[in-house]
Amino acid sequence: MSTFIYENQNTKSFYSMAWIAFAISFVGMVCGIFYMEGDLATKGFLVMSYLFSVTSCFTVAKVVRDRHEADHFLNKVEKTKTEKYLAENSPVPGI
Repeated sequence: MSTFIYENQNTKSFYSMAWIAFAISFVGMVCGIFYMEGDLATKGFLVMSYLFSVTSCFTVAKVVRDRHEADHFLNKVEKTKTEKYLAENSPVPGI
């Protein structure tokens, strides 16, 4: 699967925007927790919850992408098999 070519590649600006938005939101949340009034246990809980949320978002995005690639590959294989079958069993030679 390493030679899989994406049909809909994202532009560099979209890729950059996604990472910049992630960095800004991450820094904003860290600053918000740091300056929040509260004891250390509350801040620690919020930090752990936030990190879990971020890692689970990355995991969900990867799983969805992998599922899409697998479905795309299976559809491509099924289409190829159908074309081969039709070519071999065509009633009119050469079609």
